Amino acid sequence: MALKLYGIAASRAARPLWLLEELGVPYEHVSHSYLNGGTRTPEFLAINPNGHIPVLDDDGIIVWESMAINLYLARKFGGPLAPSNAAEEADVLRWTFWAVTECEKDALSVLMHRVAMPADKRDPALADRAESALGKPFDVLEAHLSTRPFLAGERFTVADVNVASVLAWASAAPALMAAHPNVAAWLKRCQERPAQQKVRQLAKAGR
Repeated sequence: MALKLYGIAASRAARPLWLLEELGVPYEHVSHSYLNGGTRTPEFLAINPNGHIPVLDDDGIIVWESMAINLYLARKFGGPLAPSNAAEEADVLRWTFWAVTECEKDALSVLMHRVAMPADKRDPALADRAESALGKPFDVLEAHLSTRPFLAGERFTVADVNVASVLAWASAAPALMAAHPNVAAWLKRCQERPAQQKVRQLAKAGR
């Protein structure tokens, strides 16, 4: 199969897995873990010298970084999930990079220190600070979603996949979600999609 994605579903590989399932294109999922040095072998470093998952191999075209992979896939296969004009492409790009620069670090801290790490390893104060920091970007998204159901083009697109895959980590902060009902409702719509449900099941099965 020409299209091959390396990475386990319980990682940032969930982002391109979600998009691939939405697109319905044939692909091979190589369930390659980062644990126990799995991404530091000579074979893996040959496809990503950074030693990280996910990696996409599209018949010899190698793409690293989850968001870059999704933007590439949307450009090649996206149909209605891809931007249809320059204005929509601007929306897809700005919201994708906004999620990474404004939200990802703090959303991951909330996830890890609220639920994911063993209780004795969590730092509640760190989680509190991260949740507080997310208030400002969540305010921005809350206002944007007050007049539309999705982020770009009035329909579900790759922008929603990219941003929801980051902000889902902040679901471990119920007070933050309660203070931003438009964000919470949009995230629920995204997470209830069958493609996302399939990837979540893959992640659970791989744990």
